[in-house]
Order: sequence, then C-alpha cells, then structure tokens
Amino acid sequence: MPLFMIEFGYTPEAWAGLIKSPENREETVRRILEESGCKLHNLWYAFGENDGFAVFEAPDQTTAGALAVAITSSGAFRKFETHLLITQSEMLEALERAGEVAYAAPGAAVTA
Repeated sequence: MPLFMIEFGYTPEAWAGLIKSPENREETVRRILEESGCKLHNLWYAFGENDGFAVFEAPDQTTAGALAVAITSSGAFRKFETHLLITQSEMLEALERAGEVAYAAPGAAVTA
C-alpha cells in the first residue's frame, strides 16, 4: 500500500479544546484510518510551523484524498497537507526513469 505523511497544525480553538479535555488523538486517528482500510504507523507532535506529523498507509491515493477532505472539513486545522512518500528503491527507479524524460524548462529552446 502507498505510504503517506500528513503535516498538520491545529487551530487555536482545537488546542483550547484539547487543553480543556485532553485526549489521546493517536487512538482516534488510528480508528478513523482503520475504518477506511488504512494503517497508521505513528503520530508525532512537534513545535514550530507544524503541530504534528502522521505517517500512514492507504490502499490508494483516492482513499488518502477522501480522508484529507473529510478531516480538513472539520475546521480543526489551520494547516493540513498530505504527501505521498516513496521508498529509497522507488526513488532510485524514479531517478533512472528521469534520465529518459525530455523536459525543456520554460523559455528554453526546444529541439526536435
């Protein structure tokens, strides 16, 4: 299954709710993902632009996209980005394939 990483930032209201009533969000997120056929690898909190990160597996990009839309529609996030992750071996294959791509940068002369 494809692997995804979410970078998120809660709204001040969401933080206020968690302060008032602390809860283990990893349990909730795990349940929601499992109900959609996904698997949560881990959920981390951080300090800075992102309040946290989650890594999960999903059956496909459509499922990951549906989860992103459903979760962000809650209004609890000021930031929510979903990124497809690839392994080192997949990156090596991508690099090999990139050598076969004939790409011209904008404004560059195109040769036939």
